[in-house]
Amino acid sequence: MTDEELFAYAKEIQAPYDLLAQTARIGRLPVVNFAAGGVATPADAALMMQLGCDGVFVGSGIFKSGDPAKRARAIVLAVTHHDDPKKLAELSEDLGEAMVGINISDIPAGQVYASRGW
Repeated sequence: MTDEELFAYAKEIQAPYDLLAQTARIGRLPVVNFAAGGVATPADAALMMQLGCDGVFVGSGIFKSGDPAKRARAIVLAVTHHDDPKKLAELSEDLGEAMVGINISDIPAGQVYASRGW
């Protein structure tokens, strides 16, 4: 789309021209996109960044890992170095026990979401 066409389209949809121009230039909406939920390893964080996220949220589950401070530091650095496989491999070494999840067999029958509802 030419600048003139973009300007006409912005006028037609009553949107700021600068916003449309930026969206066209970067190829996506200019909003921050964070990944959250299930990010437990440096590899998870790096993958989210490679998929186009602008940042990663890590939940409180990290404190259930073997060495929370070391794992948190590794995840932060993985976001920074998401495109460096060698650095990611180094960051993933000796992190201690992974975050502990909940086995489905440990959840009381009335609290299993899959069996709720209609």
